[in-house]
Amino acid sequence: MAAKTILILTANPSDTGRLRLDKEVREIQEGLNLSAERDSFNVVSQWATRPDDLRRALLKYKPQIVHFSGHGAGTEGLLLESDTGAAKPVSGLALAQLFDLFSSVECVLFNACYSQVQAEAVVEHVDYVIGMTHAMGDRAAIEFAVGFYDALGYGHPVPFAYKVGLSAIALEGIDEVATPILKVRKGLEEAAESPVSPATTPEIKQVKPDQPPESTNKPVILEEPEGLVPLESRFYMERLPIETDCYETVVRPGSLIRIKAPRQLGKTSLLVRTLAHARSQGFETVRLSFQTSDNDTLNDLDEFLQWFCCSVTEELDLEDRLADYWKGARGIVRRCQRYFERYLLTELDKPLVLGLDEVDQVFEHPKIATDFFGMLRVWHEEGKTNPIWRKLQLVIVHSKEVYVPLSINRSPFNVGLPIELRELNEDEIEALITRHQLSLTAHQKQQLVELVGGHPYLLRAALYQLARGRISLTQLLEEAPTEGGLYSDHLRRHLLNLEADQDLLNAFKQVIPTYRPVQIGSTEAFKLHSMGLVKYDGNAVVPLCGLYRQYFQSRL
Repeated sequence: MAAKTILILTANPSDTGRLRLDKEVREIQEGLNLSAERDSFNVVSQWATRPDDLRRALLKYKPQIVHFSGHGAGTEGLLLESDTGAAKPVSGLALAQLFDLFSSVECVLFNACYSQVQAEAVVEHVDYVIGMTHAMGDRAAIEFAVGFYDALGYGHPVPFAYKVGLSAIALEGIDEVATPILKVRKGLEEAAESPVSPATTPEIKQVKPDQPPESTNKPVILEEPEGLVPLESRFYMERLPIETDCYETVVRPGSLIRIKAPRQLGKTSLLVRTLAHARSQGFETVRLSFQTSDNDTLNDLDEFLQWFCCSVTEELDLEDRLADYWKGARGIVRRCQRYFERYLLTELDKPLVLGLDEVDQVFEHPKIATDFFGMLRVWHEEGKTNPIWRKLQLVIVHSKEVYVPLSINRSPFNVGLPIELRELNEDEIEALITRHQLSLTAHQKQQLVELVGGHPYLLRAALYQLARGRISLTQLLEEAPTEGGLYSDHLRRHLLNLEADQDLLNAFKQVIPTYRPVQIGSTEAFKLHSMGLVKYDGNAVVPLCGLYRQYFQSRL
């Protein structure tokens, strides 16, 4: 039998983060050289790959396996190199058209972040294609590739080798097992041992939404739709280009990202993915939630800033040296700045991305908020000229509008990249229904969307119960706007917040009786929108979804 050719293509454009491509290629070759069937493979490498290089290498070597190692940008494509060494995106469609011309190719491995899009396009023409659902760190990428080729080197088929690659990631204790995904050409699925997803991804049974639960003891294993959506979750829906914008910005020196959205719209889930992307590019990251600070701390600026510094230090596993830097300096804010400037940022040999979650807690304490947010603005401005502060990237996450009186030059909320999370659009809703393996008619989808709109949490909660077979769509539509329905806790929380502010309550009472957009006071409209109860229609507002209209009509 003739030896199979493995064509390894690498690209690390000059305007992208550095990758350990040489280590990956070297370890793949070493593993194959040690394998039982090392004579069955011929490895060819192509570095700094340009689009022309890709085409010529396929023509020249006629490979059976094509391995790309480098950067991916989701729907924009794989990042090859231009003639000047800069990034050159190549779309999934272009790759699919190219691979359609080369019937010798049996397997393609895109070892690049967010390359699932390209895998789905190419698998129309290649038996097996592996892509990545999310950002992937160097260690995980290398471990997966080495495990995959180790298995091929001992004569195992691609689906089994894929599982071995996943196992290699898990054995190293890296939390990225769910990132590589195997796509199998239509018609080969039954022959493949693991056609589309890692062994850790639960199998979901299809349930018809208007049928009662089957009389079976087999549970339907799904992911509880509450709180943070795990990094490896198949139920996280990207709202492009939001994620792409965050991932591109967070690795820029001295950058600042502001993520704002009402509760349960996915802010923290986006934050952890942004931090994960930064880690995959070699950054240190800290996620600090201000919900962990108590009222006593938030009532004293000195104690609050010490808590802030100690929390970041602890997350970085550094020695607490607060006492050394907290004495001598004039001004409490200056002490905090000096601790970061002369200790934390100097001590780290990598840039630091600091994710500040739930900063709304600080809004309730205006005296502290003015100094703290003013300090963050100073740090961001210092990052434009001062090399040590260019090592710090900030991601600030909040739900409420910023009502703390901050001067224009002391606010971090009017600089950087603003991200306001939107509802899921029609395509994203369709994809989420598909991921729950539900068969809904066009009319049923319309009924569901009229009830909850594209609100991620409300939608996932409904699909979760439908997929489990615990409720029919008819029952859901009838019970949802009641105190005994699926959303009772969520609705009561909104009701309590409204009852605590008579002006908001009166304004919302004007909105819910009619199906036409209603103009109310700009301040009340602003606050109701920040709470997630209404959406804008020009200068007027309407309830965010039918669920809110129905519930509050009966309660108010």
